[in-house]
Amino acid sequence: MKSFRLTDRAFAELAAGRPSADTVGVLRRAQASRHLLLLGEIRRLGGPIPEPIERYDPMAALHTSVTLAALRAGTAPPPPRVAARHDLSITHAGLTLRVRLEDTDPLRSRLGLTPSRQLTPDQVATWRELLTAGWRLLTTRHRPAAEILAAVLSVIVPVEADPGSGGLSATSAHAFGAVAISTPGDPRAFAVGLLHECQHSLLNATNTLFDLVDPGGPRVCSPWREDPRPLAGLLHGAYAYQSVTRFWRTEAAVRIPAQRQGRTALTPRSAPTDNSLAHLPVAEPPALHEAGPRGTATGSAGPAGLGGRLAEFEFARWRAAVAGAAETLLASGHLTLAGERFVQVMHDEVGGWQGDAVDSRVARLADGANAEHRARWRLRNLAVPDDVVAELVAAWRRGEPAPAVPEAQLRRYDGRRLENSVRLALVHRLLRDGDHPGRAGSGLRPGDDAYLDGEAGTAYAAYVEDLGVGPGDLDRWAGLAVVAPHRALYEQPELVRAVWLSADEAGLDTVTEWLSRSLMPSRA
Repeated sequence: MKSFRLTDRAFAELAAGRPSADTVGVLRRAQASRHLLLLGEIRRLGGPIPEPIERYDPMAALHTSVTLAALRAGTAPPPPRVAARHDLSITHAGLTLRVRLEDTDPLRSRLGLTPSRQLTPDQVATWRELLTAGWRLLTTRHRPAAEILAAVLSVIVPVEADPGSGGLSATSAHAFGAVAISTPGDPRAFAVGLLHECQHSLLNATNTLFDLVDPGGPRVCSPWREDPRPLAGLLHGAYAYQSVTRFWRTEAAVRIPAQRQGRTALTPRSAPTDNSLAHLPVAEPPALHEAGPRGTATGSAGPAGLGGRLAEFEFARWRAAVAGAAETLLASGHLTLAGERFVQVMHDEVGGWQGDAVDSRVARLADGANAEHRARWRLRNLAVPDDVVAELVAAWRRGEPAPAVPEAQLRRYDGRRLENSVRLALVHRLLRDGDHPGRAGSGLRPGDDAYLDGEAGTAYAAYVEDLGVGPGDLDRWAGLAVVAPHRALYEQPELVRAVWLSADEAGLDTVTEWLSRSLMPSRA
């Protein structure tokens, strides 16, 4: 049996998201070898063998995996493949991308998304135009990433868009080099989506050679999903977003200050002592509510002149998110030795970007987006037991300090949830177009308007007033957590919400200050 090996240097370059052509070749050949082994098992079981054998074709590999699973389960194999008609070849700056637009394969939904209907000639032309423009961007400004993409990507499966999402994309562990993606809004979004999914393909291939994460382990908070994720899923997201962060770093053309060029690693944060959800790593609150009395901020925090800074925002947001995810993985105790090496390299890679200069107003909004995501995740997925809430409310009414509380409980998993935030959409609009949406008649809530302007106290007061309209509304509570003057609301919004809703005679400020003083006195 043929074996496949990587040197430590090649493994480290792969972990950093910068694999050499030789390394990508090893992964590609390993996937083809796996495909042939599965075909051999199908032959042994008396199943159908396609002719000709396309060992490097991702959809052929997917058919092989599904056919073998059906034979083992005693069910009917999938229908045969139907030849696709849309082969695209795009060349720019001496580098060629060859892909097949796959709109006929009966198994294309197995990539995890709803496939589009067969494309019309006009739709094929649109995909070609978007791919041409995206490829021009990648080969011109992101050449190393373009070279990796050209070596990995071979099939694009168009899928239906989701009205609640800015764009959808997915890959399958059984189809190395195939990407399912909805019609992108512009070439830059297309480039980011392809790079993101290319990294998933690389990690899927890596996982066939190396075990990186031990089985088991908790479901944890992911910076890019609103549902609890297994550690393997968190690793996948962090690895994909490492390449996304690198893309936005280049797009933003960030300059590293001369005095900080030697900084290559993150300053370590305190790691959790166990894997419990109540002890998830907590970042510092956004600077929005650290600068002076509530409602004030140092410097010019308003939105004037922020148009065209979306790339800077995306870079600032995702470099922090990837670093935090890597820290969670390293502290989990569920990585193999190879996994620890892999994630440590990722951590060091993104650590080298932490000193890059970012406009302070953009940094505030990026920190706020990550803080809001974390708050939304906790509010959606963590529940405080009723008896704990009752004990806290009773202590409050007796005028006693809050008793120690057990960790919050993870709610029953209710499926995949992508990030969906009205506030984040407003930030994107502001940074993309320079268009402050807080004008009269816009329908924007006063709290969101103040948040965009950097007025923490005004935003907080407006969000509190909004609670009278929707006291249990997740979005209002997430906004409160971002601009909260007390740590309890920022760190454990699900606890504050549960207690306040039960102690209906209490003011939110009073309850939050009481919980902060009692449960986290050094940080109240």
